[in-house]
Amino acid sequence: MKILDYMEIKFPTLELVPSLYHQWDVGIHLSLGEDIYQLKENDELNLERFRLVYEQTLTIFNELFEPSDDLFLVTNVYKHKTEEKSTRKLKVYQPSLKDKRYLTQIQVKTYPYPFDIEEAEQYEMQQFSLLCRRGDLRVNQLLKAASNEDFPLNPRFGGYSIDYPDIFFVNITKDIIFFVYDDRGCEVVALDAEQIRPLYEKYYNWVDEVDRKKIEQGLSESGS
Repeated sequence: MKILDYMEIKFPTLELVPSLYHQWDVGIHLSLGEDIYQLKENDELNLERFRLVYEQTLTIFNELFEPSDDLFLVTNVYKHKTEEKSTRKLKVYQPSLKDKRYLTQIQVKTYPYPFDIEEAEQYEMQQFSLLCRRGDLRVNQLLKAASNEDFPLNPRFGGYSIDYPDIFFVNITKDIIFFVYDDRGCEVVALDAEQIRPLYEKYYNWVDEVDRKKIEQGLSESGS
């Protein structure tokens, strides 16, 4: 199975790009870090915040993914069409796969640049995908690297210079998609509201008040 085939069947109007929550009715946006600022008063990184974010993202992942669940690990890499012909080491699949034989099964497809910027036609998005199981991945390392996007912390993803890569965990057993956009928050969307309702109820305090009405409406309409 290819990620494109799966998405066309299960999430036909959804693009695997940031802001999943705004594209799909059944979803949750969770804020991370509990308002602990990223920097201390002396401008040093506040590692307490990042330790909390790592713990929160892993907690959410564990709520959504069972060891036996099949999933796609999808990576979006953004690049200039002509100026960047070769990439720096991606540092997503190689360090995160327990069995390196999976590296030969990674698929890639090129798409138009998905963000609304000037001269967007000069850029493109390469989307890598791998069908595997949760147990095949070093999940904690992936979640940390996603959270570290804006700060000089390791682990980090590599790639082209114009944008940090985005990764999506697409659970094809439960039809759930999980995306950590950076240390500030993450998004979860689902085909069936009942798959993510327990997450919303259990971690209600991680949801900003401004988002609750939309989330509850989506969960209610899907479950009715």
